[in-house]
Amino acid sequence: MATSRVIGLDIGSSSVRAAELEFGSGGPSGKNAPTLVRFGQAPLPVGAVRDGEVQQPSIVSQALRQLWAQTKFTSKDVIIGVGNQRVIVRDLDLPWMPLAQLKESLPFQVMELLPMSTDDALLDFFPTGELEGPQGRMVRGMLVAAQRDTVASNVVAVEGAGLKPRMVDLNAFALIRALSHGELSGATAAFVDIGASLTTVVISAQGSPRLVRALPSGGVNVTNAVATALKIPATEADQLKREIGIGYAVGPDRADAAEAIATVVTSLVESIRNTFVYYSGSNPGKGLDVVVLTGGGSHLPGLGQYLSSASRLPVTLGDPLAGLRMAKTVHRDSLNGLESLIALPVGLAYGVAA
Repeated sequence: MATSRVIGLDIGSSSVRAAELEFGSGGPSGKNAPTLVRFGQAPLPVGAVRDGEVQQPSIVSQALRQLWAQTKFTSKDVIIGVGNQRVIVRDLDLPWMPLAQLKESLPFQVMELLPMSTDDALLDFFPTGELEGPQGRMVRGMLVAAQRDTVASNVVAVEGAGLKPRMVDLNAFALIRALSHGELSGATAAFVDIGASLTTVVISAQGSPRLVRALPSGGVNVTNAVATALKIPATEADQLKREIGIGYAVGPDRADAAEAIATVVTSLVESIRNTFVYYSGSNPGKGLDVVVLTGGGSHLPGLGQYLSSASRLPVTLGDPLAGLRMAKTVHRDSLNGLESLIALPVGLAYGVAA
């Protein structure tokens, strides 16, 4: 049986992570579940990546070389993700034509819709359905427009490590691929990835994307708030926020830290909730069923319950490993607690093999 291996690479604000998946002849939709062959991560210093964009390519390249050396990936071909506030994702209906031809026509069809020149943008279109419009057959889908320099800096860092980026995918779509399995594949779910400085919210219905938002806040913002309030180093503040969490009673000696945490988390949760409200208002009768959390920031104690209370929805932690088999090169126990960090690289690998 023919197999293929694909490596998904997530360049985050605090670390780089990569997952190597092996697919059977049927790809992701085949009878056999994909196999996780390798997973690894390497830390990044503060400032090397900011808001999803590489600021210091040489430092990121060095971390990637370290990651490949320690994890022993079998290829240098990688799929990288992109997703920040400079990436526009919006609903769009276009006249029907074969997908390849439709994508070629995008610069001419969307030039009036974007706040940037199409010459400066990388464009893609993700079809989600068809409809009959006043002018005939139409394709309904999601337009993705990323400024070229947003992607270029990430590509430079990857190539500087001797790796070969074969495809650039949207992080939001990768989340759906990694997590929309089992019962979630038939649900209307909100996948919320809370990274270091960026939170991605993507709503899918029966596994198809419906809404994408990037929010400029994450776990590091909470840490920085505590560090500023108490005038302590960031490492100490990070440990303290994990001890205090959100929504728990604290003593007077930790009141200032708890208030700093609550200020940032409340603002972020309100932005997430407003995204849910917008979706529900735009899709009457098609409310959300569940919220699925991923990302390092999702591990703040009490956050899931806090978001559940604010949104009045069940909240669960995502597990991208649930739909995978483990190769002999992977020890499942070593991945305990890392499930939410693996979602993006796993989803990126799914995308190219689909």
